[in-house]
Amino acid sequence: MADNTTMEKIVALCKRRGFIFQSSEIYGGIGGFWDYGPLGVELKRNIKEAWWRDMVAGHDDTQAPPNAPSAYAMVGLDTSIIMHPQVWKASGHYDQFYDLFVDCRTCKARFRADQLGEYPCPRKPSRRAGEGEDCDLTEPREFNLMFKTYVGALIDPTAEAYLRPETAQGIFVNFKNVLSTTRVKIPFGIAQIGKSFRNEITPRNFTFRSREFEQMEIEFFCSPEESEDWYSYWRDRRLDWYTSLGLRSDNLRLREHEPAERAHYSCGTADIEYAFPFLPEGEFGELEGVSHRGDFDLRSHMEGKLIRDGDELVVELDEEGKPRYPGSGKDLSYFDEATKRKFIPHVIEPSAGADRTALAFLCEAYDEDAIPDEKGTLQERVVLRLHPRIAPIKVAVFPLVKKDGMPEIAASIYRELKKRWNVFYDEKGSIGRRYRRQDESGTPFCITVDSQTLADDTVTLRDRDTTKQERVRIDDLDGVIGERLTAN
Repeated sequence: MADNTTMEKIVALCKRRGFIFQSSEIYGGIGGFWDYGPLGVELKRNIKEAWWRDMVAGHDDTQAPPNAPSAYAMVGLDTSIIMHPQVWKASGHYDQFYDLFVDCRTCKARFRADQLGEYPCPRKPSRRAGEGEDCDLTEPREFNLMFKTYVGALIDPTAEAYLRPETAQGIFVNFKNVLSTTRVKIPFGIAQIGKSFRNEITPRNFTFRSREFEQMEIEFFCSPEESEDWYSYWRDRRLDWYTSLGLRSDNLRLREHEPAERAHYSCGTADIEYAFPFLPEGEFGELEGVSHRGDFDLRSHMEGKLIRDGDELVVELDEEGKPRYPGSGKDLSYFDEATKRKFIPHVIEPSAGADRTALAFLCEAYDEDAIPDEKGTLQERVVLRLHPRIAPIKVAVFPLVKKDGMPEIAASIYRELKKRWNVFYDEKGSIGRRYRRQDESGTPFCITVDSQTLADDTVTLRDRDTTKQERVRIDDLDGVIGERLTAN
């Protein structure tokens, strides 16, 4: 069974501590859209910065990483949300980016046709949609997932455009621009973090399935001969990244798609999946997809929309034998100076959702235990055991009492540490309650200025996970905290 109790507690904690709010909540909210609060925006920003540091900015392109076929470069892009409508026609999204949905004439609810067995019936939650005797479902119908908008002053077909349903196409249409303005050579990757929009039929499970979401995506360009090796490399590297930041391996799995599951252009697809608590025991939800896309994308933007004809991808033709949705006509092939060979690169795509990643880390970090209070009595607490790299607040600073110069010393420590990290200052309430608030926020360390500080310039440094406390000299705090924040 799904652990709905834990999921409800996580959602409540996100609201109580300012991680995630329902969008437009004071007007009743709007389904599939979420706002990140003060702690949530820091958590998500830290996740994106960790991804960018580990995958792009911190990447050493002078030598091959472990298990990589060769050394490679990584660069970044930030492309626009609205692009030329022909981009989506040549890529296939215009015709093929849809879900099938059914309506129930009895309860008036709408469901994805391929997920009927997952939805509880609105009238009788103990049954699934369509299982009730009085359920009256329509035939499946197509529902386009792209948000339509208009560019310019006129609202007519010539002004139609779409909010991007993925960030990848912005990378593909800039392939030549990157080649001509940098010194990268194949193999190399282009990374992008940005918002995407999909008009989901039934957004649900908190931020897991939303209509507006953020992607962390890499398009890795390589030679056809090495593409299978690079596919294996990126599957393993991306799985290792999640475990390095605290997701337990038994809550993760790498699932290779069966041939029937793959998109028509895919040479291989694997999902990195996580056991979210809203799923039944033993089931996993997609966290990231790693796809071997072959030369489909660059070819599409060269030649036009591609469809599968037997074992081959060919340009789709209209009734007159012309490309139904022509490509740009630009040459997007690559010339390898070393081998004097020209080819269309193959692409490996690791595509992660920043929102799903944040949700997985919150689910993994949520814990309940009991610790002694100031009088030695066990008190239950909620704690987020977030990895220090992604914790919204790194350190909290407290004066034990608001007198004897303790607030002034605590404020001085706060200002000094804030030069390096996101630090929180709090002087209200009992010290136990202040600790509990930071435990719920996922703060790894708390510093308390007390009467002993006045005598020997030491403070109490408390560890979130163990609750152990030790005395540290004020002059040593910067080094001690820096070492422990980067130790794992």
